[in-house]
Parts: sequence; structure tokens; C-alpha cells
Amino acid sequence: MISFAQVRIARPTNQLTKVIPFYTEGLGLPQLSSFTDHAGYSGVMVGLPGREYHLEFTQHEAGSPGAAPTKDNLLVLYIPDPTEFSKAVVRLQNLGYFPVSPENPYWQDKSFTFEDPDGWRVVLFRGTWGEVE
Repeated sequence: MISFAQVRIARPTNQLTKVIPFYTEGLGLPQLSSFTDHAGYSGVMVGLPGREYHLEFTQHEAGSPGAAPTKDNLLVLYIPDPTEFSKAVVRLQNLGYFPVSPENPYWQDKSFTFEDPDGWRVVLFRGTWGEVE
């Protein structure tokens, strides 16, 4: 088995200035790095503590369509602390983002689903994977 050291999930957006506050202020992910005009691309990396797992959002000066292909393309974030879970929901609502109905009913009573500025869905799960089935 290969020992991977880090994971980055990268995707384009046409709304970088809206995506950044959604993930940093709303979800509370720290901004790890950013860049401007690297071969026409600007972007930001946000991640989980420790930097082993992070997301990269890029925008090209000529445009970078970023609409989600379906409502069931999900980024699931597990939040074991009930207070932190509630704080994240309130922060997103204060930014103007409100829960949407999940495509898959599995998520209905265990979490809240939000759409980011590009329509990609983020599930905030109360607890950890395998804890509630």
C-alpha cells in the first residue's frame, strides 16, 4: 500500500471572491495559501488543521466554469462537537447561505446541506463517519 502524505481536491470557479468567504468565514476552514496571476490563474487553498487535506479553488482570467454536475456531488465535513456544528451553520446563514434539501435522503436527519456559490454541495454532518448509521 502507498503511504500518501497529503490530499488536495482542486476545482475551478468563476466566483473566487464569493467562494473564499464561504469556505473560510462560513465553514471556518483556514486559508493555507493563495496565488495571483500564475499563468493566468489565481487561486486559494483552504484546509483542515494539519494541512494534510486541503481544497484548492482556481479561477482563470479567461473564465473557469465551475457549476456542479449534479446535486449529489458532495463534500462531506464531519463535525463531532455539537457546539462547533451549530456555529458553522449560523456562520453560513449569516453569510446568506441556508440549508437545502439533500438529493439523497440518507443525509436528511443527520446533517445540513448547503450550496456554495457555484452550486457545489457541502454536507455538514453531526458526528463522525461510522458513528451514526
